[in-house]
Amino acid sequence: MKVAVIGIGVAGAYLMNQLSSLHDVKVTGFERMEEKNHDAVCAWATCDNVMNEYSKRCGLDFENYVLHDGKRMTVDIGKGNGSDGDGDGNSSMNINLKGMVSYDKLKLIQDMIKGTNIIFNKVPEKNQLEQDFDLIVDSTGFHRHYLPKLKDELWIPCIQYKVKYDKNVPFDDFYLKAFPSLSGYFWYFPLDNGYAHIGSGDFRRKHTNEFLEFFLKKYNCTIIKKVGRPVRITPPSKCIPFNDGRKTIGVGESIGTVYPLLGEGIIPSTICADIFINNMDNLDNYYHEILTKFKIYTLVYKFIKMKISNNFSVFKNFFDLIKIYNHMKMQENRYGMEVNILDMLKLTKI
Repeated sequence: MKVAVIGIGVAGAYLMNQLSSLHDVKVTGFERMEEKNHDAVCAWATCDNVMNEYSKRCGLDFENYVLHDGKRMTVDIGKGNGSDGDGDGNSSMNINLKGMVSYDKLKLIQDMIKGTNIIFNKVPEKNQLEQDFDLIVDSTGFHRHYLPKLKDELWIPCIQYKVKYDKNVPFDDFYLKAFPSLSGYFWYFPLDNGYAHIGSGDFRRKHTNEFLEFFLKKYNCTIIKKVGRPVRITPPSKCIPFNDGRKTIGVGESIGTVYPLLGEGIIPSTICADIFINNMDNLDNYYHEILTKFKIYTLVYKFIKMKISNNFSVFKNFFDLIKIYNHMKMQENRYGMEVNILDMLKLTKI
């Protein structure tokens, strides 16, 4: 079978690594960026409890890529722009972490694809791909380049800076600032040697620039790089169809594998890629497994939409909230943090 993988991000890199080892598959990757400019755009936070296993399947030791091992995450839920407390006192939550790390995402991707056949700086026309390949995997993330466009979806515009602090760093560990109505959040992810990723995503767009400007002024740093991209938080159940009815099938963020509450897609997209590999010969089963595995994302998506539109009620939606809490509580090692019902209730009051 001749397979084309379009988009070499998290899902695409894992697919290239795993498919290249199959004797009955000939896989070719295509990436729109030039090889020298190939980058991993989104923030580099994940959970090593999960990524250890997937890296091992690729013949890699995930610990070699860890930049910062988190112990505690401060979540500021104050109403101001941050100048009213910076996460102190009653306006913040301190969450103990259980495996959340920042890691060199780009280096891991580069090592996953080492020795595989990838053509950079090229995204072929669909009809050309259909002539040359038996199966086309759309792992183009938000762009969903080869799949039918979605009529109704929710996405968050995001901006991120890679920065360097020469003296004191703002925080020793992970820091988040939640925006009103859970429309998004600001993040500070420490890397190593004074480097950090700071960024923000906000459905309403208002708070992103406001808080980023405040933070950059308050904490003097050197800006190394600035990137921007939207993040799809529409769940898989709302991203159907996963294919185009011919040769193309979606994997990763292109079919909504981003956890809506956190905007986290590294682990879900890797899981999705693994499910695809195990069901290449039965795409109907791939559909079924994806919808089953990510069923909770539909409920979380509903919760986020109600919060953004100010239609959420703890009284009316209490059982949905408990389902989300139970899901995360039972999978603390997957999310890399301790999950507390009181913290969950605090979030609903934002």
